[in-house]
Amino acid sequence: MILNKYGDLFGTGLNKYIFAGNCRTAECCRAGGLPDIFHVYFRLMRIKHFLLTGAFCTCVVVANAFQGPHVPASNQKTYGGTLRAEDQQTGSVRGRITTADGSVASYVSVVLKGTKFGAMSDENGEYHIKRVPAGDYTIVVSAVGLFPKEKQIRVSGNGTVIADFSLKEDRSELDVVQVNGRRNKFKTDKVSSSLRLQTPLLEVPQNIRVVTDKLIADQLVFDIVDGVTRNVSGTVRTGHWDAQYANISTRGTTIPAFRNGMNLKMPWGPLADDAATIERIEFVKGPSGFMMANGEPGGIYNIVTKKPTGENKSSVSLSGGGYNLARAAVDLDGKLSADGRLLFRLNVAAQTKGSYNKYNYTDKYVIAPVVSYQVDSNTLVMAEYTTQHVEAQALGTYGFSPNGYGDTDPSFFLGDPALDPAKLYDHNVTLYFTHKLNADWKVNAQAAYVKYGLYGGTPWPSKIAPNGDMRRYLNISEELAINKNAQVSLMGDVSTGPVIHRIMTGVDMGNLKTWGDFSSVMHGDLKLRDNRPFNIYKPEYGIPADSIPVFDRSRSIQIRSGANTYATNVTYTGVYLQDELRMLDEKLRLTLAGRFTHAVTVGKADSIHVSDNAFSPRVGLSYSITKDFTAYTLYDQSFLPQAGQDYFKNYFKPVRGNNIEFGLKKDWFDGKWNTSAAVYQITKKNVLTPDNEHSTGNRAYSIQLGEAQFKGIEFDVMGEIVRGLDVVLNYAYTDAKVTEDALQSRIGNHIANSVTHLTNGWLSYRYRKQGALLNGFGLSGGYQMQLGRFTGNSAREPNLPDYIRFDAGASYEKGKITISALVNNLLDRRLLTQGSYTELKEQKADAVNYYTYIYEMPRNMRLTVAYRFK
Repeated sequence: MILNKYGDLFGTGLNKYIFAGNCRTAECCRAGGLPDIFHVYFRLMRIKHFLLTGAFCTCVVVANAFQGPHVPASNQKTYGGTLRAEDQQTGSVRGRITTADGSVASYVSVVLKGTKFGAMSDENGEYHIKRVPAGDYTIVVSAVGLFPKEKQIRVSGNGTVIADFSLKEDRSELDVVQVNGRRNKFKTDKVSSSLRLQTPLLEVPQNIRVVTDKLIADQLVFDIVDGVTRNVSGTVRTGHWDAQYANISTRGTTIPAFRNGMNLKMPWGPLADDAATIERIEFVKGPSGFMMANGEPGGIYNIVTKKPTGENKSSVSLSGGGYNLARAAVDLDGKLSADGRLLFRLNVAAQTKGSYNKYNYTDKYVIAPVVSYQVDSNTLVMAEYTTQHVEAQALGTYGFSPNGYGDTDPSFFLGDPALDPAKLYDHNVTLYFTHKLNADWKVNAQAAYVKYGLYGGTPWPSKIAPNGDMRRYLNISEELAINKNAQVSLMGDVSTGPVIHRIMTGVDMGNLKTWGDFSSVMHGDLKLRDNRPFNIYKPEYGIPADSIPVFDRSRSIQIRSGANTYATNVTYTGVYLQDELRMLDEKLRLTLAGRFTHAVTVGKADSIHVSDNAFSPRVGLSYSITKDFTAYTLYDQSFLPQAGQDYFKNYFKPVRGNNIEFGLKKDWFDGKWNTSAAVYQITKKNVLTPDNEHSTGNRAYSIQLGEAQFKGIEFDVMGEIVRGLDVVLNYAYTDAKVTEDALQSRIGNHIANSVTHLTNGWLSYRYRKQGALLNGFGLSGGYQMQLGRFTGNSAREPNLPDYIRFDAGASYEKGKITISALVNNLLDRRLLTQGSYTELKEQKADAVNYYTYIYEMPRNMRLTVAYRFK
């Protein structure tokens, strides 16, 4: 049994390769008839040996990388290493560019005068010019709005020159800087440092899409639930408790929420991030072994919060709109010390809005201060705190009908104004430490603590009659979750002959504890005055006080949920090592990586206590056909622990996910816009299916015979197509089906909430001509289409109505002020974000099968006035 649990960690073919050797191999043991436990021992020891060897080699490489001559010369430093003789005649130049007040100078041109060698500073003001022939040069840095500067440097073979610059602002050109700085407001070239990847997006062998804060503002999005998935191919949000958290899927599987690279996945959260705190959202398609392995194979989304920049990106905005929407947001970004080493950023937002449901509303506020301190030129420490508070009359806007989807009016409200609203909170503290060991290596460490809670009650139907009479019950709803995470990573480059090794290694740990009480107090029938029935077609409201139960919270949530299934404790530790080998002048890049994860799910009994060890390999290949056109392929794995046993007392093995992907990426017109295409196949094995042979009326068993397969095509376009016109276009075809199951009739069924054809578009045009009457005027608009939608676990044909929506808006920008207006759901279509069907074991005269669904918000308008301090 133990061999079955661990025997498929690598696959038969890879086992023979990894464990091949002398007589102490798994094959030799089997030939000698040793017990299965020895097979397991050898496998686990080999895994441990593999990772420890990799870590040891990394340390040796790093130690060697830190050695070499060190020659300071007026803010210039040279580091050496060992190269082949023919490579010792070239070196490199790198550095950091700031303004006179210490602010980062991004996108500054850096060239070696009179040569073809040059670079552009990145978001952190850093640049790197590689493979420069040895000799004397004049390095020139320049940008619109900054006075240019020159410096004499000497490049030696096998060396790196460090040349930093501090530039003065040219006030006469600052308006031009503001215009040009928005050239690529939708497109970005690199992921955030929280994803740990050091390679440009064009060269990463994986489909990663980034939604920038400028795109979020252009679409007047106020939180993660508010339509951001339209910007990513094959990604949808399924409606649920929308006032609470975002239920997002890509490639047919639900994906977890990360915040600044930390896994915050919870059963009921985290709370949906407010746009006021978001710098960007990164959607990573596939298992994402470099970030995590214990999760669904579809991918992750990573919220990157706003950090201090020292550039005074301060702003204030006021918004209003339909359904009593009112919102205010303040973003303060500045310095706490004159030298710019101590920085702060404070984001505060408050919002109130009604609903198309009668009596429903959602009020919330968020406060997010961040402080950073540049200890020295190589060391940065930062502390961040975010708190959100939400009050909602109902967390979801569900509708119900015995006759079909969308049968009731959107104004239908399941709850009642006499019931107490739900209250939610979220506290997140994160500490960061970054240190550059030298020009090529750095170490990052961060730790996060998240506490989330809910107080409220949930009404829900207990039965629905054919004429629409509904009986509602009310149960207590209280949740508590505490999530702790810590990460340490080491990354850098080292050369071995003509090959550059881009190393990334580290360890991450996490612990999630949850408690929930949904049953200690339950009232079976919420009655109206005079016992009048509640009818979904003609609803009446106003439940008498004596019909509303009192929730007893005198004992803690830990005590009340200690005996139920909502008290959980999950811990994981992961060790990973990745080597990206950059060959043929870095045109060919081979990624070899592995992650070993130990995950423990604490159970109240041995039958539900799970301890899993899993190795997840990652192999990628990327080739630059031209400097702006790459092709790639990727193989990646994931695993998801499962608690419980089958009828024969065998522990369930983790769900394993395998992803095979091929893709093309192309930058156009000097990187102004980008296209990408990907083809993938994901296979989930060890999926649980019902064991009808051994299940009885009192006990249901599962058997681990299930498999699901997800095949698809993805295509994305993003960037500035022509001057002033920014575009987001995407299309995805997804075929998600059950391929193996204990019940033959289930094979071929589509996966719940999958969408066969998904396409989105967004166009934003801004007219720019100094002195013209319409200078600063803009138009925007977009569409969302979901065709071939499936709900439930038994669908062979699409069974949820198609989703087709159009939006349109206009804006005007003058100086530091922007006024934007947008109409969502322009055609006022009745659209559904979710649907399901409840089938009763036995139907009666007053209780029949019924449909459940959630409407998209009807046509509504938003207006925002924003002022930028700089």
